[in-house]
Amino acid sequence: MKVFMIGESAKHRDTLLRFLPASVDVIGLPREAATTDEYDRDMGEDDVLITLRYSRDNIHQKKFRLLHVPGAGLDGINFHSIPESVSICNVFEHEIPIAEYVISAMLDIEVRFAKMCAEFSRENWARLYRARTPHGELNGKTLGLIGYGRIGQEIAKRAHAFGMQIIAINRSAIHEGLDILNQALPMDKLDSLLTASDFVVIACPLSDKTRGLLNAASLKKMHRHAVLINISRAEIVDQQALYDALKERLIGAAVIDVWWHYPSTDQDNPAPSDLPFDTLPNVLCTAHSSAWSKYLPERRYRAIAHNIRRLISGEPLFNLVQRPYSS
Repeated sequence: MKVFMIGESAKHRDTLLRFLPASVDVIGLPREAATTDEYDRDMGEDDVLITLRYSRDNIHQKKFRLLHVPGAGLDGINFHSIPESVSICNVFEHEIPIAEYVISAMLDIEVRFAKMCAEFSRENWARLYRARTPHGELNGKTLGLIGYGRIGQEIAKRAHAFGMQIIAINRSAIHEGLDILNQALPMDKLDSLLTASDFVVIACPLSDKTRGLLNAASLKKMHRHAVLINISRAEIVDQQALYDALKERLIGAAVIDVWWHYPSTDQDNPAPSDLPFDTLPNVLCTAHSSAWSKYLPERRYRAIAHNIRRLISGEPLFNLVQRPYSS
């Protein structure tokens, strides 16, 4: 068996090798291999591909056995390019760092710890002491979670410990983590969540149903002090509507970790968005880093290796993805 790691995943070849049998050959391929058949001739029917993106113009390319996405999101995979005989799996393990990122972002906005530290000096500390500006608290604030899967539940656990009120909506019925929710709502109650929340976190996957879920009309439902935090996919929010709402102070602030444009084979250094969100004073911007803790790669590639070992031994695979179309 050969395992082909495409693009960014190839950087973690040594990590994956630590958890695989010596008989497995692991080969790194450039990111172009995700969109061209130039490298397909080396792949066999028993082989595995590890890639965040995959697309072919023709489904009749040489088959392989398993496509393993080294993350949770599947929006980079063109399912129509992949024969039905190929298994598709994804992997998680990113819930903890994303949850901690969200909590730290909310704390930064409420407590302003970094700003207070930056202002402090020996010379002006007495003036700052006499003119102390009261900061906020998370305690008692309402957190609205759009999506209550693995990430949403980890965020809720931590927010509950801070004394926050928690409302969650989800595309399917919520059965887990109900004990820490103040309200569990269906997806069509989005407006109710938006009007009640001080912080709104997008934690649902991107799909045809969630693309553009937050638009100009829905953003107007939020409080003028409310904060929108997006750690899922940028396209869930209408870009122009969000920019206008922030610039016009229709909402208080936004924390954006996911973007509308990413480096690709066609454009290596694109602007992250069509609009200059990074110039707005009420926006905190990060480069899709919320999950990127130093512990994440080992957890993920250990899980992927476990699935490959199960494939070799003929056992059922974990995190098997249901294809979003019927043939």
